[in-house]
Amino acid sequence: MYKFLFNSVFVLILFCIDRFSKIYIIELAEKTNISEIYLTSFLNSYLVWNTGIAFGLFSFSNVFTYNLFTALIVLINLIIIYLVIITKDFRKYFFLFILGGSFGNLFDRLYYGSVPDFIDFHIGNFHWFVFNIADIFITVGVICLILAELLYKKEVNE
Repeated sequence: MYKFLFNSVFVLILFCIDRFSKIYIIELAEKTNISEIYLTSFLNSYLVWNTGIAFGLFSFSNVFTYNLFTALIVLINLIIIYLVIITKDFRKYFFLFILGGSFGNLFDRLYYGSVPDFIDFHIGNFHWFVFNIADIFITVGVICLILAELLYKKEVNE
């Protein structure tokens, strides 16, 4: 029960960090009527509404396709929850990072019909995909899982 509570609170904290960041940016854009804010020479806040998946990939205008991908995301979240339950080592936290970020974006898909992205990282005129805090959590979780698998497999084989 303690592990379930801890895992739930961990995911809830990540979800709330994502929600508060999105609410702040959305309200700021509504109040100022400005969707792009220059922050530094390599970072802007630029509010865009993403109907696709991570980093704006596979944006959809077709409602059926959008709903199909939303259902697929729900299924993937259920698989990740299962992986959290069966994983007994540190990798569980990487799954929790992915789950917290995924819940944040899933909430937006269901509530707004799209996901607000607002972090615009760029070097000169080269701009990366606009993304949000949930995307950061998902990406960090996936990268850490990949590194853990590579390093953990190496330790087991030696």
